[in-house]
Amino acid sequence: MLRRQLLTGGLLVGLVLAAPLSAHHGWTGGETIELEGTITATRLGNPHGEVVLDVDGDDWTIEVGQPWRNERAGLAEGDLHEGVELRVSGEHAGEQLLKAEQLWIGEQHYVLYPGRI
Repeated sequence: MLRRQLLTGGLLVGLVLAAPLSAHHGWTGGETIELEGTITATRLGNPHGEVVLDVDGDDWTIEVGQPWRNERAGLAEGDLHEGVELRVSGEHAGEQLLKAEQLWIGEQHYVLYPGRI
């Protein structure tokens, strides 16, 4: 009996601890939206880069890919910097948070997650 309780308790603790990791790293199935604005801040690197996009006076955090994913999509170091006009499409992942699937800088189109578009 005690063994069953310990096993059940251990499984429950594992599930509780795994949920936040899944929510952070997974795709939640939110709606796909498109935003356009000016980059006001960037932080590129692991685990994924982020840019802050001014969209009609509101700041949106845009999660872009890991450095290797951005490079694979054709983004060069320095493409995402303050002052750049950016159009981005992706999953609405929270209040004023977008997980980028594809983006455009001018006429140049970059696909970060080809399997998702």
